[in-house]
Amino acid sequence: MNKQPGAGKKSKNRASRAWVARHLDDPYVKLAQKHGYRSRAAYKLIEIDRRDALIRPGTTIVDLGSAPGAWSQVLRERLARAGSAAGLDGRIVALDLLPMEPIPGVEFLQGDIREADTLERLEAMLDGAPVDLVVSDMAPNLSGIAAADAARMSDLADLSIDFAVRHLAADGALLVKCFHGSGYSQIVEAFRRHFADVQVRKPQASRSASAETYLLGRRPRAGRPSVSRASAAGASGTGRQRAIP
Repeated sequence: MNKQPGAGKKSKNRASRAWVARHLDDPYVKLAQKHGYRSRAAYKLIEIDRRDALIRPGTTIVDLGSAPGAWSQVLRERLARAGSAAGLDGRIVALDLLPMEPIPGVEFLQGDIREADTLERLEAMLDGAPVDLVVSDMAPNLSGIAAADAARMSDLADLSIDFAVRHLAADGALLVKCFHGSGYSQIVEAFRRHFADVQVRKPQASRSASAETYLLGRRPRAGRPSVSRASAAGASGTGRQRAIP
């Protein structure tokens, strides 16, 4: 039976309206609006940190894929000095392909983590200082083609691991977003090769219907080579380095 003209468009519009309605009714969206966070993703990091105590005063933290800035906001709150004294007890360096509105005390670099020039500028900002925590809420633009999307997600995870194992302190940690599905087991295996302790985290703020999950690696293994970046270097320019709210 032939479809009525415009039926597909109407179906998409209904699905879009339904998503907007669910989004606006989401308790974490409401909380984010109430407390001034830039996205509901803030509560994912808050919940993970409450469990794992990742964010500690006096530490250096790198936020990969930071825009729109919700995770950097949480990091800043945790490192803010008590009382009326300005500034942070620690350091936050954030990176994203997209621009990010300034956050007091957060050093922001706009650039593509897949490009050598961006990594060189990020490393110059760190000036050889060891990093205590790397967090990554990066996700690619999804094409709907499972194999291609899995490859893009794996590339971003590999880049995060590669950066972390080269810059983390001996007791440092890496927290990375990934998705269950094709390529997930390979990302887990890469974590196990490079970290002494690997845990899976699925915060309540992450929608139950979503395949999104987080991998936490602690204590990078000494002497481990960095992740091969051959596939990442050849990645297409369709990925984005920002959180999906």
